[in-house]
Amino acid sequence: MIHIIGIGEDGLDGVSPVARSLIQSAEILVGGVRHLEMVDSPARKISWGVGLSHGIEELKANVDKHVVVLATGEPLWFGIATTLLNHIARDHIHVHPTSGAFSLAAARMGWAIPDCVCMTIHGRALESLNRYIAPNVKILILSRDGKSPREVADLLAKYGYGESKITVFEHMDGEKENRLDGTATGWTAQTADLNTIALECVAGAQARRLPLTAGLLDDLFEHDGQLTKREVRAVTLSTLAPQPGELLWDVGGGCGSIAIEWMRSHPSCRAIAIEQNDKRRSMIAHNGASLGVPTLEIVDGRAPDCLAGLPTPDAIFVGGGIAISGMLETCWNALPTGGRLVANTVTLEAEREMLHFQSKFGGELTRIAISREENVGRMTVMKPMAPVLQLSVVKE
Repeated sequence: MIHIIGIGEDGLDGVSPVARSLIQSAEILVGGVRHLEMVDSPARKISWGVGLSHGIEELKANVDKHVVVLATGEPLWFGIATTLLNHIARDHIHVHPTSGAFSLAAARMGWAIPDCVCMTIHGRALESLNRYIAPNVKILILSRDGKSPREVADLLAKYGYGESKITVFEHMDGEKENRLDGTATGWTAQTADLNTIALECVAGAQARRLPLTAGLLDDLFEHDGQLTKREVRAVTLSTLAPQPGELLWDVGGGCGSIAIEWMRSHPSCRAIAIEQNDKRRSMIAHNGASLGVPTLEIVDGRAPDCLAGLPTPDAIFVGGGIAISGMLETCWNALPTGGRLVANTVTLEAEREMLHFQSKFGGELTRIAISREENVGRMTVMKPMAPVLQLSVVKE
């Protein structure tokens, strides 16, 4: 059994008697240098090394010994336990949490944890924060280092949330514990590398407000015209029906709008955008970061040839290349039972392919016709957009 024990700034004083006994009797102690230095023990001490690979290999090689892993606070809150469960059988792991950064910061702020967004930028892109910034939202953030509070403050100010309240807690529950308060605009405080940020978002008059529903404004995306328009995008996401943890292929990604809104529907949703144009791939990366999903995977290639070898999707959206021979069939074959295929087009050539595909595999066709107001001189008219034919089919 590998025991993963959460330990705070107060060291062994903060762990339970059972956990302390396990640490003192361990044959091997694994952890970060800071944690290993807190413990006086004759056990063999192993630090993680670059990318955790050294420590993980050592754990696998010593599962028959009494091994204790020292972690920070709550090991399953963006902690090492989550990583180790991907490498070692669950039956071999026992987790012993203690008060972690989220619990401690929430207690000091007087915030109920269920009312907060809990996230980390430690080892992750700062832009992940973008998906959560909204008026009156409370966010608890595990920092990367002492520069993180200033980076968070700058990001808030960039999107019109400069009056947001920022509290930084340093070395919580330790002898060096300290608290710093301020607002995003003008944040200049120097902070220790070990810190946690409590953020209360305050929107200015011109603040960006991203809705929780599908159909972000077109202007929020950098694009060259290859964009699924807002109204059609909302219908398309509804048809795709993302569920937590599911993977989408966005074939012919354009500016990435469908993949991005798919990922924004739930933090665990994943997407791969397939796009052969260099400039559009750059747009996809920019849009993903700006809208809070920087982990969107982007594949350089021409479909359907480049689809082989990609992880099995739960749903596929085809927004370009439908007229290419074999495109829809290749996508269909890649889906598991229960997978969804949705395709949109405005061209007659692609419509013929859709009708041929439907005759073989079934599915539903929907015509989406949208008109938007437009000024003509001093008058206003409703100008129709190109009608979109949508094919949707579930693999039974």
